[in-house]
Amino acid sequence: MIDCSFLIKAASCLYYTQQITKDIMKAFSEYSALIEKNIRDLEFPGGELTSLYEPIAYGMSAGGKRLRPALMLMTADAFGGNAEAAFRAAAGIEMFHNFTLLHDDVMDNSDTRRGRPSVHAKWDVNTAILSGDTMLTLATQLISDVEDAKLRKVLDTFNDMAIRVYEGQRLDMDFETRDDVTIDDYIRMIMDKTGALIGASAKIGAIIGGASDEDASRMYEYGMMLGVAFQIQDDWLDVFGDSNTFGKPIGGDINNNKKSFLLLSGLADKGAEGIALGEAMKLTAGDTKVKVVTRLYEKMGISEICKKEIARYVSRALAALRKINLGEEEKEPYKKLLDKLTGRKK
Repeated sequence: MIDCSFLIKAASCLYYTQQITKDIMKAFSEYSALIEKNIRDLEFPGGELTSLYEPIAYGMSAGGKRLRPALMLMTADAFGGNAEAAFRAAAGIEMFHNFTLLHDDVMDNSDTRRGRPSVHAKWDVNTAILSGDTMLTLATQLISDVEDAKLRKVLDTFNDMAIRVYEGQRLDMDFETRDDVTIDDYIRMIMDKTGALIGASAKIGAIIGGASDEDASRMYEYGMMLGVAFQIQDDWLDVFGDSNTFGKPIGGDINNNKKSFLLLSGLADKGAEGIALGEAMKLTAGDTKVKVVTRLYEKMGISEICKKEIARYVSRALAALRKINLGEEEKEPYKKLLDKLTGRKK
């Protein structure tokens, strides 16, 4: 096994020197800040291996919400006050997430990630592939650093999630050349590509915290539904967001002919506006295409359709949360998290 000790600098002592409030309402933001600080302290080999590890450090330092590792830590704490035992697994889930981003950017030919050049644009495609492969192995090593009694359940959850993410990415790629993609097809794809990773983060945190199998599965359901709502909001932001806060150019999905929730909802209208949208999507990529399609979305009320669908999955996440054997105080941050992520601007 590769020695991952260099990845987290003084992680354990940070738990003793940094005070994490016991106010559960502040837990998520504090865990996010703790993850962010430790990611800034990641140490990687240099010298002749710089060309392998520098892109990893670059990708991991790009910021982001740190949603997945913070959710894992918060859940481990909620079930057993055991956030420290989940720390390296949380670092692993964030490493896995960023591995997928490196490879996704290559497959999507995306030159920008979080407001700066993607790894393949800054280096090259071969570097992005190899550094991404390395991140996957490092992530697996970190995820495996849990007590033996819980290792099988944690690894089973991680591996099942990884397969679903790959399947979701394959479906997403296939959608690019299909003209028969339905909204149900799309939801299935984002459940795999986005929901499974967020769900697994919550479930692994629950397992490490000592939750029952039933509660761990309910936490997965909560995270899955959160992930679907999160992705639909992301689709909406790609059209109606602000590029300065969103971190990437607005209209990317339109110019790349992505089968987003907005596009599929619009094309489901078989009337004049749906036909006009189909024709507009044939325009050459550029500002004009984005403006025309956006105006059609506005005319068709697609933004409101998105909001209703987001609310539907938020409701399903809350239904799963109600069944979990936690006190109302412990459930409150999970409700706040739903509000925060589905009302976000970036």
